[in-house]
Amino acid sequence: MTSEVQVSERTSVSVEISAPAREVWSMIADVTRMGEWSPENDGAMWLHGVTGPTPGAAFRGRNHIGRKRWTTVCTVVEATPGQVFSFTVAAGIFKVAEWRFDIEPLADGCRVTETWIDRRGSLIRIYGKVWLGVSDRVPHNLTNMEQTLHLLKKSAEAGTSA
Repeated sequence: MTSEVQVSERTSVSVEISAPAREVWSMIADVTRMGEWSPENDGAMWLHGVTGPTPGAAFRGRNHIGRKRWTTVCTVVEATPGQVFSFTVAAGIFKVAEWRFDIEPLADGCRVTETWIDRRGSLIRIYGKVWLGVSDRVPHNLTNMEQTLHLLKKSAEAGTSA
């Protein structure tokens, strides 16, 4: 697993997974399952009658840190099977982030790169620090992303994609 932290508040982590790219993409793009791997996300539900990942589709994400719980509304930006799944996150009227999963086919599986792009303004940054108790989101998210990809890899390689 490789990690990269850039000044632009863009954080990426990659992992190689011994499973087909389309299968791994299907796992990631099923937002209802993200809570199986993420230490902060508890899963999601599609909104407005949508049942799957298409650009413009919205879903409500459920999250937690310790006893603190909150929801966000997310909008799918890109959903190309076997290649990329990305979505933006908002808390009310405030932009929070963009999450992106790029999937590169390899001879014996695929490489998944998870990227977090910080879209928070100063008000959300300050509020988040106070309410959630996370003083620096970059190392916090980096640790969570590493864990998420580790558990995704384990699940995909065990054949538990369905």
